[in-house]
Amino acid sequence: MPLIDPFARPIDYLRVSVTDRCDFRCVYCMAENMSFLPKAELLTLEELDRMCSTFIGMGVKKLRITGGEPLVRKGIMTFFEGMTRHLHSGALNELTLTTNGSQLRKFAEDLVACGVKRVNVSLDTLDADKFAQITRWGRLAQVLDGIEAAKQAGLHIKINVVALKGFNEDELFSITDWCAAQGHDLTFIEVMPMGDLGNEDRIDQYWPLSDLRARLRERFTVTELDERSGGPARYVRLEETGQKLGFITPLTHNFCESCNRVRLTCTGELYMCLGQEDMADLRAPLRASPDNTALETAIRAAIARKPKGHDFDYSRQKVDGQMTRHMSHTGG
Repeated sequence: MPLIDPFARPIDYLRVSVTDRCDFRCVYCMAENMSFLPKAELLTLEELDRMCSTFIGMGVKKLRITGGEPLVRKGIMTFFEGMTRHLHSGALNELTLTTNGSQLRKFAEDLVACGVKRVNVSLDTLDADKFAQITRWGRLAQVLDGIEAAKQAGLHIKINVVALKGFNEDELFSITDWCAAQGHDLTFIEVMPMGDLGNEDRIDQYWPLSDLRARLRERFTVTELDERSGGPARYVRLEETGQKLGFITPLTHNFCESCNRVRLTCTGELYMCLGQEDMADLRAPLRASPDNTALETAIRAAIARKPKGHDFDYSRQKVDGQMTRHMSHTGG
């Protein structure tokens, strides 16, 4: 029996955070001095396998691995290797991940061997100094080298850029041109009100993608595409380059009506909506019994609580619906 939410949406996409740790400290995702979770609270790699396998048995067809930075989790490739059996059986259509790119040189070929065909890389600037500023600890050269290694290994790459007013506005065309030259897909994302990040002011950072799109139209012929990936992105084609660009606009365009996903944290909390605090503890039923009956019951009960939509809103110059948890907690 497939997972269907109260609004008749099939839930066939699971995003799984495998760690809250990261080798970067991006300003819109983490505080600089993050307190990480005790190891006992995290699902073990075996528990992650069992949890994901249960979801796949209940109809999940797409599995996206996130973090933190998923590739910094010790032994993570054994988890990817375990998931390949679901690709081989046809139960799972796609196994993919979102990464900061820092570890791709090391793992790209192993990921391909596990059946991963494409990766999303978060990259907000091509300026080395600005990259160091926004990631706090990151080195742009290492990430670009990782992306090149992934490309050489045969992975299809999508670059995710968080649009930040006053930070990467001036790189709109240079990033677009670089992706066109490299053959990478590109998606722009509006900054979301997640977590207390000290002096980072989300309203000051907020750059509506309607403005970004208007700037693209000044230089390119922009054709709207009907294409839907089942996800939040809306797509256009730049006729001069043939590029496909995605826009994820949780604030200026509510994409909830077609939402087909849920998010599992590295501690086994299931968030039915990125923009709501409601979650279900799946770690307890997972650990309570080696039998999956209680876990499946808990999953169905959680999906039955999936809301119609989120509450993100930047209107009236205050952040309504602001989430108290960090983005790294839920998984990017």
